[in-house]
Amino acid sequence: MAKRYIAIWFRHLLTDWYVRKHPDCGDSPLVFSSNQRGRQLIVATSKKAENTGIYKGMAVADARALFPDLTVVAYPPDQELNLLSALGQWCIRYSPVVAIDPPDGLFIDASGCAHLWGGEQNYLTEILLKLKAYGYDVRGAMADTIGTAWAVSRYSSDTMIITGGLERKALRPLPPAALRLDDALLTKLQQLGFHRIEDFIHLPLNALKRRFGQGFILRLKQALGAEREDIIPIGVAPVYEERLSSLDPIKTAKAITIALTKLLEVMCLKLQQEGKGIRTATLVCYRIDDQVVQLTIGTNGASNNSSHLLKLFELKIPSLAPGPGIDLFILQASLVEDVVAAQEKIWSAKGSADNNITKLLDRIESKIGAGNVKRYQVVEHYWPELSVQVMRGGNLSVKMMSEGNPLVKVMREGNLTVKMMSEGNPLVKVMREGNHQQVSTPRPEKLLPAPLPIEVTAPIPDYPPMLFRFLGRLHEIKKADGPERIEREWWVDDGEHRDYYIVEDTAGRRYWIFRLGHYAVDKSQWFIHGFFA
Repeated sequence: MAKRYIAIWFRHLLTDWYVRKHPDCGDSPLVFSSNQRGRQLIVATSKKAENTGIYKGMAVADARALFPDLTVVAYPPDQELNLLSALGQWCIRYSPVVAIDPPDGLFIDASGCAHLWGGEQNYLTEILLKLKAYGYDVRGAMADTIGTAWAVSRYSSDTMIITGGLERKALRPLPPAALRLDDALLTKLQQLGFHRIEDFIHLPLNALKRRFGQGFILRLKQALGAEREDIIPIGVAPVYEERLSSLDPIKTAKAITIALTKLLEVMCLKLQQEGKGIRTATLVCYRIDDQVVQLTIGTNGASNNSSHLLKLFELKIPSLAPGPGIDLFILQASLVEDVVAAQEKIWSAKGSADNNITKLLDRIESKIGAGNVKRYQVVEHYWPELSVQVMRGGNLSVKMMSEGNPLVKVMREGNLTVKMMSEGNPLVKVMREGNHQQVSTPRPEKLLPAPLPIEVTAPIPDYPPMLFRFLGRLHEIKKADGPERIEREWWVDDGEHRDYYIVEDTAGRRYWIFRLGHYAVDKSQWFIHGFFA
């Protein structure tokens, strides 16, 4: 099958975009300007500005002399690329291969696509009319080569669809600039009297190469199809992608679920055959009003179970806005990983328990967001505030899914809500202890993220204080237990130890306080670190 390319030229990309955002500016000439060597020069013009004689590279002062009511807007860097990227994403509905042609164009690989719209003429017309309906002044052409399509879209006033093999004929009446040559080379051609491509296209290539260089020959060959030219598609196409189109617009949640089920079954079958699983998947829905809506799910472990993935999507389908209807569904697996096969035990259900935990977390995160799901990871550290790390979403670590993790045990036993809050829950016990080692003294119900300084009155060294002041309030200590010394790891940092006390004030409230380092008159530092129930 012969290659077919479409070149689209946005004649006034920036100004058309600005008028779309500010419709009141569409009635007067509009230009974008930038400061170049201390002068304000025009870098983009609207169609009305061009009609008044204003052009790119003109000084703003000269343009205002021609049209005093000229609207001048500061040039936004990178906005052209952003616009082309967004427009290119929109054009993917017509072909999966779309590339940006800075500063004001797009390339579409239309090979094998035109028959879906009833032929090339209908195909090209459909694309251009849609873009014009969005307010963009566009021209487009189709040919077997990128170079010819580009040349015809910008410099030809005749037919915009070039039949294969007629590239030379289409190029002959066009100016040399249609070959995408640099300014220096164009000036040289102009000086030699080459005003059209037909003036030199019949000359021997060796003679042209000696006179104008290899770059000139390359562009000429690319336009004629004698030299291959590739385009770089927008983004990286997902390795795994499935499409499903509908003759009639789909608007109901049930119909969307049916379409999604078909896509997942096909994709998961491929993944199972290759030993892969989905970590991130996106359902992209193209509506008949040219709007695009999408849903994205993520998993804690690679999954190729279509039923599980469907449940994750079903939690988000109610938030999808089908509008007047969806006529194209695209399922993309943007992140895929190997699935590690686990040996099932014949007489025990524990072989699948870890997978069940992963599925549970997937459903919770899909419903309320991965950032809202927290778990506590025990860390090898002596100091209490550093012995437990809060993890939000993300991967389940090996330690999280290990047989010895008390959370795994609780979840396997069932009745998660009751057991998670009960005194007998081993997870609660581990969190209160603050590390892996069993300790003889209790830990506070509430541990502060970081110790807070307090003022104390202590009678003698190694004794708990009689009074302490916290947040401006004085507490008289009635009972005390301690000290319990917790050292800092010598391999982490040289630091002072902590002597912890459990104290109870006259109101019956209990606190966890400590002295940093050894006792020193008028130099001891005391801190409060937690509260008991």
